[in-house]
Amino acid sequence: MTRTAQTVTATTAVPAPTGGLVRAYLELCKPKVVAVMIFTALVGELLADPLGLPVKALLFGNLGIAMAAGSAAAINHLIDRRIDARMARTRRRPIPTGVIPTGHALAFALVLGTAGLTLLYTLVNPLTAGLTFASLIGYAVVYTGFLKRATSQNIVIGGLAGAAPPLLGWTAVTDQIEALPVLLVMIVFVWTPPHFWPLAIHRVEDYRRADVPMLPVTHGEAHTRWQVLFYTALLVAVTLVPALMGLTGFIYPAAALTLGGMFLWYSGSMLVSSDASWPMRTFRFSIIYILLLFGAFLADSYVSALLGQGNVTFR
Repeated sequence: MTRTAQTVTATTAVPAPTGGLVRAYLELCKPKVVAVMIFTALVGELLADPLGLPVKALLFGNLGIAMAAGSAAAINHLIDRRIDARMARTRRRPIPTGVIPTGHALAFALVLGTAGLTLLYTLVNPLTAGLTFASLIGYAVVYTGFLKRATSQNIVIGGLAGAAPPLLGWTAVTDQIEALPVLLVMIVFVWTPPHFWPLAIHRVEDYRRADVPMLPVTHGEAHTRWQVLFYTALLVAVTLVPALMGLTGFIYPAAALTLGGMFLWYSGSMLVSSDASWPMRTFRFSIIYILLLFGAFLADSYVSALLGQGNVTFR
């Protein structure tokens, strides 16, 4: 029996306290990641009707999307349990430690995902439910089950599934796909590599030990740092497209340029500096960046709408 198996067996024999078990199931849903996704979905919902308050979409749309995202995260934990057991960052997760048995995790993921999709289908609209299901399959099955182990470009290709929430929020309100939410999806899609690769650099030995072909493992840290800088520059260009298309006011492009310049500074510093703290500093800033960028987009939309017309309405 391997050391990992011994650890899991030993841990499984000790029941977790009720509070600890609840926290373990919550951890299975990756709440911090889901929170960022729901924020971008919320922005999509509010952008769809800046002077309205789409209560139905805000309540049931966000709940259904969050449940589906939590289900995808739980499936990710389940598929990656052997990898997680070999990595310092993840070996204390609920499944590798045996706090949650694999069968229970699978049942939890299926029930949570089914409930979330049913909620979206019945109380929001079938389009949002279908797009959410496609996103769940893309992340939990295509990325986690195949791409993550198959190519160093895994996070680039698989990032599209995690970029869907702004579109899901928009369709929850409008029941149709339009140009603006697709551009928001593209922004999150291009943001994903320079967001994740700094973390991969910081944890490169973990990925090497787990035999996961992340870019810094297959192509080296120097190449990955150049790629982070390249994708950051591409991100700055993509974030300006909505303004160039006349879809924003003045607040958003000013914020996009300011935040983009700061992100480029972090990426450039990570490239030229030998300070080992830069990858994690860049990773943390990337989260602040996407939250502030989408917040600026929302503020821009509200200011433009209020300067143009009328009263807040309820859907």
